[in-house]
Amino acid sequence: MSEVLLKVIDLKKYFKTPKGMLRAVDGVSFTIEKGKTLGIVGESGCGKSTTGRSILRLTEPTSGQVIFDGKDILKLSKKEMVAMRKEMQIIFQDPFSSLDPKMTVSQLIKEPLVIHKIYTNNEDIEKRIRELMELVGLTPRLYDSYPHELDGGRRQRIGIARALAVNPKFIVCDEPVSALDVSIQAQILNLLKELQEKLDLTYIFVTHDLSVVYYFADDIAVMYLGKLVEKAPAEELFANPKHPYTQALLSAIPSVDIRKKKERIILKGEITSPINLPDYCRFANRCSYCQQDCKNGDPKLVEISPNHFVACFHPLGKEGIL
Repeated sequence: MSEVLLKVIDLKKYFKTPKGMLRAVDGVSFTIEKGKTLGIVGESGCGKSTTGRSILRLTEPTSGQVIFDGKDILKLSKKEMVAMRKEMQIIFQDPFSSLDPKMTVSQLIKEPLVIHKIYTNNEDIEKRIRELMELVGLTPRLYDSYPHELDGGRRQRIGIARALAVNPKFIVCDEPVSALDVSIQAQILNLLKELQEKLDLTYIFVTHDLSVVYYFADDIAVMYLGKLVEKAPAEELFANPKHPYTQALLSAIPSVDIRKKKERIILKGEITSPINLPDYCRFANRCSYCQQDCKNGDPKLVEISPNHFVACFHPLGKEGIL
């Protein structure tokens, strides 16, 4: 059995607003094995990016446990957390806004090496900068270039190099290709895959693009209004989705085969406000399979088949409700 690197238990992140409590992440639990990728998908505002940031404590969680390599990092002091940053890193969504425009490529890659005191002399630092540039596919001529002189793909390669500089075990990829052209997306995804195999990295891959996550992830977790509604291996989720929300998301993926007619599931009804959420199923107002018991309680994530978890009172089969 593979070693579990990350275990998240009942993670919550609430924000106080003038209108009430916004439960951005509300009781999320999952595990990730070493060397694997968990994809987290869902609509904008579902809490997927906040989940990733809360795990890294870039956003301080309200409660829960994040067990990384046997340690609950939510109990670590600030000093201990600085040391833990070498183990856990993030690649941000927008490669331009995440980079200091006044720093060159070499200075940007050098920064984490200096902050974490990875090397003690400039010669080793310079050597490592060039190694990282080669590793992520940045040519030596870009050494003194500035971010505004580069395209989105090269900027994102800088972000990847910065994340890799401290030799982490785990990286949160927060929609790392959503701001890039389709052709560049493929290059970055292939690079991340190659780096994972070469360096034995473990990823959380946050995205709204199901076709991308199918290619990239080993397991997929679907989020809706702060909660996981389904989690399964990628192949299983696409072949046999059980939650009505997952089925609707999958039906929206464009098909390249124009001869094959695909039935689109259109969600109707009013979207539940993320503020002061009800105590019943959050998807009930948009679910065509909603029954009375769906508004009497909040479904828990349960295992309905090996490694396939669903939070639904009436999970769906091929022909409808099981």
